[in-house]
Amino acid sequence: MPTRVLHLPAPPARVAAALDSLRGELDIPVEFPPAALAEAADAAARPLPDLPDARDLPLVTIDPPGSRDLDQAVHLEEDGEGLVVHYAIADVASFVTPGGALDEAVRARGVTVYGPTGSLPLHPETLSAGAASLLPGQDRPSYLWRIALDDAGEVREATVRRALVRSRAQLTYEQVQAVADGATDPGVPDALPALLRRVGELRLARERERGGVSLEIPEQDIVDRDGGYALTFRATLPVEEWNAQVSLLTGIVAAGIMTDAGVGILRTLPPADPRDLARLRRTARALGIDWPADDAYPDLLPTLDSARPSHAAFLNQATTLFRGADYAVLGAGEGEPQDEEDLRHAALAARYAHVTAPLRRLVDRFGLEVCRAACAGEPVPAWVLEALPSLPRAMARATQRAGRYERGAVDAVEALVLEPHLGQTFRGVVVDVDDDGARVVLADPAVEARVEAAGLPLGEEITVRLTEVDVPTRTVRFSPG
Repeated sequence: MPTRVLHLPAPPARVAAALDSLRGELDIPVEFPPAALAEAADAAARPLPDLPDARDLPLVTIDPPGSRDLDQAVHLEEDGEGLVVHYAIADVASFVTPGGALDEAVRARGVTVYGPTGSLPLHPETLSAGAASLLPGQDRPSYLWRIALDDAGEVREATVRRALVRSRAQLTYEQVQAVADGATDPGVPDALPALLRRVGELRLARERERGGVSLEIPEQDIVDRDGGYALTFRATLPVEEWNAQVSLLTGIVAAGIMTDAGVGILRTLPPADPRDLARLRRTARALGIDWPADDAYPDLLPTLDSARPSHAAFLNQATTLFRGADYAVLGAGEGEPQDEEDLRHAALAARYAHVTAPLRRLVDRFGLEVCRAACAGEPVPAWVLEALPSLPRAMARATQRAGRYERGAVDAVEALVLEPHLGQTFRGVVVDVDDDGARVVLADPAVEARVEAAGLPLGEEITVRLTEVDVPTRTVRFSPG
């Protein structure tokens, strides 16, 4: 099943070999070309660009523990009955020369690829975990957003400019959540947790009014248990959802700026297929989740708790509800999409653009520069205009490859977990069928299994037997039991 993160920092040799083989199959670059590394080192050593000074803003980053590729830093403040969001995004464009060896290497990668043993970064670590990262106490160039919200969380005005910033602290989700829950921590700005909660809850309310949905995707971990391995889920903290809403707000604002300018690149997603919604209802049944027939999908989500394994498994399955994500280029001339539905992100029920993770996603570098130029009343730079038409294909290729790697990595780890249970039977519900077999969701362990048998009853609970497990080939097979 899809998963956001699966941690296995010290894998058995068989898993490591399986992941090495998978990277080779997918042609995922591991090392950067020497010329790209040299460019990155030179860029990191250059003096900072001459930018307006915004180092007085008490920005902080909020990320998982140990993160080094810090794309975003935030400062929130009250403004009458409303709020102001100051959001600094890493200025990768200051370090990457268009058309250079580093630019070429980054375009070939497209995204940072995540796996159980760590990540394969989009940019060399000299930049992604160094000179371009918004590390605490360091002067950094940034794209600095200022977004003013009214008392209902609606956008009153928004702009972005390049500026020099300095993050005050690198905070973790757990730190901020603890203070939000009543603990004290001198490292967390006093007003931050309450203001972040306020922004997050207001924006979530506006999202639900639009008909949008946000998923709390739990992190999946592998743990030692009774001499073997087991899969567990780490519950998503409320602060992670609040923080995500700041990023989504910025993406929605960016899409509006691009739309008004008539140039840019939007992240699009078509509406969910009714057949996928029916499949998701069967998955809920398989996992023992009460989903009344009269309740719509957005009504179900607030009732779920990602700390519960069955709910966590369902939320992972729910990521497949909206399929067909793509990018739409504005200002590309002939062939540009005209239908509003073709330009919207159905899960957010709004136009949306990727602009908040340039260290980890290629397209953001270009979207940020479109927005900056539009806000400054300047022409969009030629290097951006030249790249826009090629970005949808490059991003599709990169995200598909990263998704296949993440799926294959999960297959390898699930094989490791299931290996001691060869020959055992499990209960599950058939959630999808084709001419050759079916997919069955098991309640325990919470995995999705392929069963090679035709004619299985869709939506019915069945018993399956684990008949084959092979970690190096990432193979798990079941048969009706």
